[in-house]
Amino acid sequence: MTINCNENLIDLSTPKIMGILNVTPDSFFDGGKFKNIDDALLQTDKMLQDGATFIDVGAYSSKPGANAVSEEEELARILPIVTQIQSSFPNCILSIDTFRSSVAKACVDAGAAIINDISGGNLDPKMFTTVAALKVPYILMHMRGTPQNMQQNTTYKNLIKDIIFYFSEQVYKAKEAGINDIIIDPGFGFAKTLEQNYELLNKLDLLQNLDAPILAGLSRKSMIYKTLKTDANNALNGTTALNMVCLNHGAAILRVHDVKEAMECVQLFNALKKN
Repeated sequence: MTINCNENLIDLSTPKIMGILNVTPDSFFDGGKFKNIDDALLQTDKMLQDGATFIDVGAYSSKPGANAVSEEEELARILPIVTQIQSSFPNCILSIDTFRSSVAKACVDAGAAIINDISGGNLDPKMFTTVAALKVPYILMHMRGTPQNMQQNTTYKNLIKDIIFYFSEQVYKAKEAGINDIIIDPGFGFAKTLEQNYELLNKLDLLQNLDAPILAGLSRKSMIYKTLKTDANNALNGTTALNMVCLNHGAAILRVHDVKEAMECVQLFNALKKN
């Protein structure tokens, strides 16, 4: 199972790590830490040194109830950092966390290689055709509504069946538009209750029937720290524990804040699988 990133074939038959670089002032864990270009470059360097295959840059916080950000503000936040990362780390594979086709195009034109869309194409009707024209891999996530109202959209007839049906429909539309490399993200924490997140995690392997690589992003999320009665700052150990569960259930990419610890998780998983 491979994806084509700027003419580099990335083999996802062994799990890879995607490091999170939020250039927002209000992200739930690291808001404000990396909005400065120098800080963003230092963090990018650290994540690459720690073993990240991809760096996922986002300029629009998608935490529950986050404030909406204009297209102009999102571009003003993200484009200078994308440009500087590509200049400083020309071999870095950049993923862009956006649901706007205009932001996706501007960032790919600046050197980015993947589009990571939390809305799965539902918040911008031009996204599928834009990504197809750009010829880059597309991460298609499950979410209902918007970051502002998604936690009011947690009623399902059957959680897993509904998610699989959603992916079946959206993947079909994306392929019809001409997108070749599609990765699916079940969207832990997006339009799901605490209990639904754990049901999804427990049955994550069922998504392998969709025949697409699975990205798991539960790094330091509330499903961890609320269960442990702590906060995001103290959720690294819990993140590592659940990352191993994700790998055991078929995840091909772990999207994380803490690359070194996730890489150790992958190394142990690979040793376990080999023996």
